[in-house]
Amino acid sequence: MIAFVSGPVAALAPDTAVVEVGGIGMAVQCTPGTLSKLRVGEPAKLATSLVVREDSLTLYGFADQDERQTFELLQTASGVGPRLAQAMLAVHSPDTLRLAVANGDDKTLMAVPGIGKKGAQKLLLELKDRLGAPVGNATAGVGSAVTAGWRDQLHAALIGLGYATREAEEALAAVAPQAEAAVAEGGRPQVPQLLKAALQTLNRAR
Repeated sequence: MIAFVSGPVAALAPDTAVVEVGGIGMAVQCTPGTLSKLRVGEPAKLATSLVVREDSLTLYGFADQDERQTFELLQTASGVGPRLAQAMLAVHSPDTLRLAVANGDDKTLMAVPGIGKKGAQKLLLELKDRLGAPVGNATAGVGSAVTAGWRDQLHAALIGLGYATREAEEALAAVAPQAEAAVAEGGRPQVPQLLKAALQTLNRAR
């Protein structure tokens, strides 16, 4: 198993970082929150989990060991594969997920794209006693989708992808109505979706 990768960041994409390890570029699937902290040419160390399939080997990367462990524990629930587990961590921090499971909070899980009410209730049952108790300030850790911080997360992600500050600010303005609509409906702005929309806006402008 590849427990972590460490080296200079060779390239960044909306869902992938390429880290140079011993002259080899390792493609690592990451959440927007993790990618926003990386910069091309700068050193990085990512905790990783290797997912082996018959036709593929996919390396998932995380900011720390807690995220990686949570990613692997989430997949012990039926119906949760690596992509859904990563989506859950893109929206919520490990502690927020632990708190939601401990409190039976299906609405928190339903904030993740692809999880409906029945699916959330099933996950609450299956993950009970698996994730453990919250270890930090979970109320402040709503990961990449925290309502008050989506602008900062998205701005950092765009800068990390190589866009100029002016371009990032224009993209933020373009997707702001989408984020505000989510808040008005009682939800949270989903940074992965906002990042995709922002990149589409930037590509059209070029």
